[in-house]
Amino acid sequence: MDCSRVVYDSNDSDVVTSVQNKTQKSVILTFDDGPSKVLTQILDVLKAENVPAVFFWQSRLLYPKRPWNRVLDEGHLIGSHTTKHPNMTKLTYEQQYKEIQNSITKIEQITGSQINYFRPPFGQYNDDTIKAAKQLNVLTVMWRIAAIDWELKEDPQQIITNVADNLEDGAVILLHELKQTLEVLPELIKAIRNKGYSFTLLEK
Repeated sequence: MDCSRVVYDSNDSDVVTSVQNKTQKSVILTFDDGPSKVLTQILDVLKAENVPAVFFWQSRLLYPKRPWNRVLDEGHLIGSHTTKHPNMTKLTYEQQYKEIQNSITKIEQITGSQINYFRPPFGQYNDDTIKAAKQLNVLTVMWRIAAIDWELKEDPQQIITNVADNLEDGAVILLHELKQTLEVLPELIKAIRNKGYSFTLLEK
């Protein structure tokens, strides 16, 4: 796997890719593109392993019957991943603002919890994206390590390798709510812990 695709950084001071924890080495697990059919099973693993995570959701997928209340009750965070997952760089400022705003509004209406974080779909953003997010008082969160799990349905073990071989303190790790990610999640958590890292959450 090309390491340049796994390890990411941004020079934009308004974009988060890592968060330093002063007390211990730690990383942040994030899951995109939910809430999905495997959400409950992902939550089961996280609960069993006592690991917090951040879920960036497309609001069009958030039906009231999805287990959003369990996500919050078990100490996880929910962020916006827009409404319909467009490439934000192809939209006007007004369109980007509406995509983020409508997503935040729906998630907050259903969950009753304030949304403080936003992740642009495909990791694509421009100055208008950042401006819109700031206007809506949400922090734009990218990642430091991409598991590339969306390409690894036939080789889920590579998900673990991509993450474990590139760990660094404070790294935000990009995962998705996918079957192959769920399959290796317990082993991935173990591999991260074996390298001396704990798990933490974002702070605004």
